[in-house]
Amino acid sequence: MAEPSAATQSPSVSSSSSGAEPSAPGGGSPGSCPDLGAKSCGSSCADSFVSSSSSQPVSLFSTSQVHDLIFWRDVKKTGFVFGTTLIMLLSLAAFSVISVVSYLILALLSVTISFRVYKSVIQAVQKSEEGHPFKAYLDVDITLSSEAFHNYVNAAMVHINRALKLIIRLFLVEDLVDSLKLAVFMWLMTYVGAVFNGITLLILAELLIFSVPIVYEKYKTQIDHYVGITRDQTKSIVEKIQAKLPGIAKKKAE
Repeated sequence: MAEPSAATQSPSVSSSSSGAEPSAPGGGSPGSCPDLGAKSCGSSCADSFVSSSSSQPVSLFSTSQVHDLIFWRDVKKTGFVFGTTLIMLLSLAAFSVISVVSYLILALLSVTISFRVYKSVIQAVQKSEEGHPFKAYLDVDITLSSEAFHNYVNAAMVHINRALKLIIRLFLVEDLVDSLKLAVFMWLMTYVGAVFNGITLLILAELLIFSVPIVYEKYKTQIDHYVGITRDQTKSIVEKIQAKLPGIAKKKAE
């Protein structure tokens, strides 16, 4: 089918059901909004964010975005995310959740109100009619469509059902070794809980998420070597334990 001409092509960007990239007007790259007004561009970005195809659910963050974030592909972006979340977790460790949320909202309101008053004063002095400084964002349609909502729910239900099946399998001892692994892990977690609280574990988890991948990428060969040795030894120990358990040995013989 022939592509529509530039004269008849709509300037708004929308996601098609086939998942193909829409062509940007004026020969620009996909995702950019050249020659478009702020309202049209903002609405298009919002539509592309909340819309979904008929076969796949919407995802807020793609795998490539998360990969680039934790591997520090964009230092400024990763540094901003890492610093912001770390400061928030440290604040939650020192203050209550209500205090942290209240201070964050007050800080955000201070910035937006100050900027609003500043722009109003500048417009009054210069006698310009630029309008509301946040008009482009106020006109953005952020409504979540019912189709996108159902896709999110369906995707969540898949993980919930899988988790329920795993819980039943472990607690009803379908596999004795797996249930024993869970018991040992929970026993170790009692010692971890005696030393760390939840916020401390989240802080440690964030430090590991933003440091381990980049270190592994740099020293991949050496780490894989030692991990392989550890895996072989662990596998040998597990096989010895399974051989001494009568239920597991009988199951393997069958």
